Amino acid sequence: MDSSILLALLLALFIPILLHLVTRFKYSSYNLPPGSLGFPFVGQSISFLRALRSNTDHQWYQGRISKYGPVSKMWLFGSPAVLMAGPAANRFIFSNKDLLFTGTRSMNLLSGRNILMLSSEELKQVRGALQNFLSPEMLIRYVSKMDEEVRRHVKVNWVGHKTVKVLPLAKRLTLDIICSVIFGQEAGSVREALATDFPAMVRAALSIPVKIPFTRFSRGLSASQRIRKLLRGIARERETLLQQQQAHGASAADDFFTYMLALRAEGAHSLTVEDIVDNAIFLLIAGYETTSVLITFMLWHLDKEPEVLAKITEEQDEIARNKGPEDALTWDDVSRMKYTWKVFTAQSVTHLDANIFPEPSNFDPARFENNSSIPPYCFVPFGGGPRMCPGNEFARTETLVTMHYLVTQFRWKLCCKEESYEKDPSPMPLLGLPVELEPRCLPENAHA
Repeated sequence: MDSSILLALLLALFIPILLHLVTRFKYSSYNLPPGSLGFPFVGQSISFLRALRSNTDHQWYQGRISKYGPVSKMWLFGSPAVLMAGPAANRFIFSNKDLLFTGTRSMNLLSGRNILMLSSEELKQVRGALQNFLSPEMLIRYVSKMDEEVRRHVKVNWVGHKTVKVLPLAKRLTLDIICSVIFGQEAGSVREALATDFPAMVRAALSIPVKIPFTRFSRGLSASQRIRKLLRGIARERETLLQQQQAHGASAADDFFTYMLALRAEGAHSLTVEDIVDNAIFLLIAGYETTSVLITFMLWHLDKEPEVLAKITEEQDEIARNKGPEDALTWDDVSRMKYTWKVFTAQSVTHLDANIFPEPSNFDPARFENNSSIPPYCFVPFGGGPRMCPGNEFARTETLVTMHYLVTQFRWKLCCKEESYEKDPSPMPLLGLPVELEPRCLPENAHA
């Protein structure tokens, strides 16, 4: 055998063993929870990805909990990690503002340093700024933008079509909406630039961070770098414009960058431009991924629950009857969609615990009608305490505006009743949820 080949084989065998020994020695002095870090750098990443993509992640979690308890150490996507499950863990995480989350190596490289990784006073400052940007007072202004985007989207992509694929359309719609809010008047050109790169970056979130050409992570990292360059340029332009406006005694925050830069000028926070870009990427991911999945699965489940759909339709038709053909939905209209908002799915280890929620895998919106009967920190779709998602009201409003126009204008049937889904990283119907559309007669005096 050629000596160079033999040397390469020996190195391939020796390096992983050396890494394993170094890793064990490095963490041996720490008081860590039970569990296994597994193979260096990779750890449990492959088995976790396999569980997600076969839709057996709940069993994967339960297997670790049964073996190690509700708190265990592991290694995921290039970083040591801890799995914490149950109400006590939720309480510890969501009520502790001093916890410092570092994120996995893959997420850090892709999305940078955002609110999820802050703690103490810095977390308080940034969370306050994001909450104000996404507050009900600001959402009153954003509802008209959402309404405009949804109407345009439905007219172009749904009206006149016999079949559509819900998931890709929902993803494009939510990207359009969040771009209109973050980038203001320049949203159109920016979202076209993001249309290809942004999905590639999101898909790379759960991948092993090895920079090998043509891998999912490599493609996602390249996309992230292009996105960051684009957003950095926008931030610098807005910074210059804001300085010019302030020099003349006037300023107007029509977008996220101007808003955050103006707050920094007032001393409300000390984020750098790069930090602001990181948090803009965080908002883009949150506004794009989670809400599009929620809308998709609402349509999936409502096809199978005609009684629930009838109640939603009754609520939405009543709102539509009081609107003119060109009248946009308002914050008051959205506030009246109380039943519709109860009809959504939220999955986590706690939400699927049969000891807390009987028959947790069943679609049963009624289980959330009386939140006071649910034990504390058992139902946490948007987090809690100082870790509450700052965009929960934004997601709620965006979903309700979208569902209003879909429910009042269409009825749909699943093209494939047996379609399944995988998680990559969020739940995704394997076929994109194709549905047959049937135009619906609008209620009398309703908008078009």
